Amino acid sequence: MNIFNLYCKGHGWGTDEKTVISVLGHRNATQRKLIREAYQELFHEDLVKRLEHELSGDFERAVYRWNLDPADRNAVLANVALRKENCDYRVIIELSCTLSPEELYAVKCAYQCRYKRSLEEDIASHTSSDLRNASSSILLLLVGLVSIHRYQGNEVDLKLGKSECNVLRKAIEEKLYNHEDIIRIVTTRSKPQLMATLNSYKDEHGCNITKHLKDDSVNAYTETLRTTIRCISDPTKYFEKVVRNAIKKGGTNEDALTRVIVTRAEKDLKVIMEQYYKRNSVPLDQAVAKETSGHYKRFLLTLLGKEG
Repeated sequence: MNIFNLYCKGHGWGTDEKTVISVLGHRNATQRKLIREAYQELFHEDLVKRLEHELSGDFERAVYRWNLDPADRNAVLANVALRKENCDYRVIIELSCTLSPEELYAVKCAYQCRYKRSLEEDIASHTSSDLRNASSSILLLLVGLVSIHRYQGNEVDLKLGKSECNVLRKAIEEKLYNHEDIIRIVTTRSKPQLMATLNSYKDEHGCNITKHLKDDSVNAYTETLRTTIRCISDPTKYFEKVVRNAIKKGGTNEDALTRVIVTRAEKDLKVIMEQYYKRNSVPLDQAVAKETSGHYKRFLLTLLGKEG
């Protein structure tokens, strides 16, 4: 019945967005894949392409991305970010810092399959000329983040952490932010080992390393580095800030809002919602409802666990 409803609504009987939201917005990734496969088998048509044709605007983009396989979705997000006039490096950072090595590898395979180029190639070729002129270190950092297979063990060498804390501090004091040791430490160390280094830095110097990086004049590379460290250190706080900035006064950034809700809905969205309330004293669903409208609003609220 679900599949039949979707077929009817998209073939001359009028697109019923409420049906799309009801059927797809309440299904997990496995169920959505089964629906797509059944739709293809029954009607000899790709459901995602049909929805892309029938829907429009922010609602279409949200539904389209929601119904892709996670790896394929992330490949699309990466490509869209890289093709912007000013490369949205945050998307690359989010993928490389929050996915497991296996998940990141799947994204890179999906990217290669879809675009016939490697993700690393496109990071190098699509990053804006302004960023290249500002610092080739941005490219080294981003390519390093997506290329390295981080060790996933929980072992921590506290002595190494303290030693590398000193390396970071020396580079910052000398304003050598693009020092190869900084890029090596941030891109290659396991997350527990990197956290040991960052915690040692905070203990010894009284503040987070991002604060000292922020003291520098406006610089694209240091901002990229700060974003990377924040995302690795505390993904929940990182994504809460992305959402908060996306719906703050002055206009809604639908692309960022959609990205966080769609990609985190089946991971840690509830925790992000709790952090948002803790930080802003307003439930995230209420904030989203206030800043969005129509079917797009109803779809996002469905993913947030609320009915629009």
